[in-house]
Amino acid sequence: MVTNEYMTAMMNVDSNGSVGFNKTEEGYVNMHHKHQVNDHQCSSSLLKHIKAPVHLVWSLVRRFDEPQKYKPFISKCSMQGDLQIGSLREVNVKSGLPATTSTERLELLDDDERIFSMKIVGGDHRLKNYSSTVSVHPQTIDGRPGTLVIESFVVDVPEGNTKDETCYFVEALIKCNLKSLADVSERLAVQDQTESVNMI
Repeated sequence: MVTNEYMTAMMNVDSNGSVGFNKTEEGYVNMHHKHQVNDHQCSSSLLKHIKAPVHLVWSLVRRFDEPQKYKPFISKCSMQGDLQIGSLREVNVKSGLPATTSTERLELLDDDERIFSMKIVGGDHRLKNYSSTVSVHPQTIDGRPGTLVIESFVVDVPEGNTKDETCYFVEALIKCNLKSLADVSERLAVQDQTESVNMI
């Protein structure tokens, strides 16, 4: 279940009650998250503030070969060859979702800019022409190093569904993934701080 607290952490509400991003977030979206959207597709951008340093969060996001480290709906991932643009991974999805497998191609992995992009190219699911981009940005949260993660997607609307239904479903999955990414990253950040104190 997505709580109102989580929704407010993801988006800002202006004085008129409109939901949107602040200027910095909007700048990142305009720079890294513009998708060509056709009439039969839907698209959205979501964000999450994480109380963990950017290098730690990026170390999880960039692992195209091990998405199950933070994505709770993935039970297994196999990839052949080296981690490079064009690499394919076969993902097994946990039961309870309307899918069993997904074949995905790495489209972009930029360690300098911390941008990751993938495209679904096959599998047993209804997400046709699905493409997503994740960008990871340093920020300060409560006076400590933190991270802003933005994930955007574009996908075909399946026959029999509306754009709203499709966006709602995909956004729910991404929100779960981003919450899990925050939980794992923040837990690792606490371990890092504890280990640093123990070394003194």
